[in-house]
Amino acid sequence: MTTTDPSQQIIGDSPGLIPSYDLADHFLACAKLGRYLTVASGTRFIITDDFQDKSVIHEAAAVAAIYSKDNLVAEAALMPLSGRITHLSGKDRDKYERLFHLIEEQTLSEDVLYSAKTLIEARFRESEIREIEAHLGGKISPARKRYREFLGLVKQLMDQKITAKPFVEEFKAFTQEVAGRLDFGIYSFCLDSLFRSLQIPETVKKLLVMEIIAFPALIRRELISNVLSYPGQTRDLINFVTSIMDRQLDPEAVIEIDLLKDLKLRRYSMEAISALAANSGLAPLH
Repeated sequence: MTTTDPSQQIIGDSPGLIPSYDLADHFLACAKLGRYLTVASGTRFIITDDFQDKSVIHEAAAVAAIYSKDNLVAEAALMPLSGRITHLSGKDRDKYERLFHLIEEQTLSEDVLYSAKTLIEARFRESEIREIEAHLGGKISPARKRYREFLGLVKQLMDQKITAKPFVEEFKAFTQEVAGRLDFGIYSFCLDSLFRSLQIPETVKKLLVMEIIAFPALIRRELISNVLSYPGQTRDLINFVTSIMDRQLDPEAVIEIDLLKDLKLRRYSMEAISALAANSGLAPLH
């Protein structure tokens, strides 16, 4: 994944992030694999900030609102759609209202279902849209602050001002505090930075792997496959990770991580990974 802070990137007209095909189709491909949504290049995960971009593709936003595994991203995806509808009338407005009914019926997120229903019942009043935006911001802002505080501890670790054990305890506390409140893309970026850094002791990385291996399957799959797909990763750490996987995970979970690793290493396309999973008798990485 990328080493650039994801909160400083958007999916609008940025070079390298616009797909050569429909972004909505890319989101659907991510959903089919049971993944968090990524930008088309696959270099990072979608975060809430991406939907503040005025040029965001509305069809893609609708797919994100329905299928995103990150509830915060799903909620944020509603905002450009609801903002658009306030400027429409007649058939165009009817089209967007039907879209919101579809989102309400099919979304994976209870929060999105509630927000979509609320907006429909309020006839998309701007005051209601602002209230939902404020509610979302109220969840995200404290978690972003906590994230910045944790980065200070990372610097202390790099400067050898904190040892491995207390750092890992702080990591566990940080993870618990931001769960469901920090974009997965930002949390993943934080872990990516730790595992990529040559200034982070190998001992700390191994202790972090031992924590991550116990995470929920969806999160574990993304984070562990990231670790295994870093070009500069040491052979010792890779061997440690694969050993932990073999000892603590069932074979199906190991295969899923390996398939996702191969996708990230560009060994296979999304379509090929989906076919391999099907031929192996696996559900599509769910």
